[in-house]
Amino acid sequence: MSTDRDSADEAAEASESAKASGVAGVSGATRASESVKAAGVSGAAETDGASEADDADEADDADDAATSPREYLRGWFTGRMPGDWFTAAPAVEADREEITVVGALPDPEVEAGASDAEKAAAAEGRMRRFREETRARRVEIAREAEHRFRRKVSWGVTCGDQSEMFTTLSVPVMTRLRQPERRVLDTLVEGGVARSRSDALAWCVRLVGQHEDSWLAELRSALRRVEEVRSEGPQT
Repeated sequence: MSTDRDSADEAAEASESAKASGVAGVSGATRASESVKAAGVSGAAETDGASEADDADEADDADDAATSPREYLRGWFTGRMPGDWFTAAPAVEADREEITVVGALPDPEVEAGASDAEKAAAAEGRMRRFREETRARRVEIAREAEHRFRRKVSWGVTCGDQSEMFTTLSVPVMTRLRQPERRVLDTLVEGGVARSRSDALAWCVRLVGQHEDSWLAELRSALRRVEEVRSEGPQT
C-alpha cells in the first residue's frame, strides 16, 4: 500500500511540474512575442523618421537645384546685409576665386549750385564713412561667406559718378604663348607701356574689357541664360 501511495504522489508531482513548465513556457513565449512586436514598432518608427528626414533632404536639394548659383549667391548676400546700406540690391559677381559685392550709396546732400569738385569730395567722404562704419559687419559677413562658398569676398561702393573697391584679390593666371604672342608682350615692355610680360598681359586683358564691353556683356547674358535653362532641366 505504501508503494502505491508513493507512486501516486510522484505521479501528481510530475503532473504539477509539467503544468508549471507549460505555464512558464507560455509566459516566456508571450514575453518573446511582445519583445518582437515592440522591436518591430520601434524599427517602424525609426524607419518612418529616417524616411521623413530623407524626404526633407530631397526637398532641400530640389529647392537648391531649382535656383541657379548666381541667383542663390545674390539672394544670400542681399538677405545677409542690412537693408539700409545701399539704395538698391547690390551687384554680386563671382568667379572661381572671388566674390565681389558692389552697392550704390545715396548721394550726399550739397548746396545748390555746388561745383563738380565739391560734389566729388562729398561723394568721396561718403564712401570713406561707409567703409569705416561698416567695417566690422562686412568682415563678419565676408568670413561667413568665405566659409560657405570657399571664395574670397571683396567689397566696393558707388556714389554719384565715383566708384571704389575697398579690397580686391589679385590671382596669378598661368598661360602658354607662342612666339608671335610673346613678341606682342615684349613690344609693350620695350615701349614702356608695361613693366613686364605679366603686366603687359594684364594690360591686354584690360584693353579688351574696355573696347569690347558690349560684346562681353552679350556673352555674359548668354551664359546666364544657359544657367537658367540648366536649372529648369529634369530634377533627379
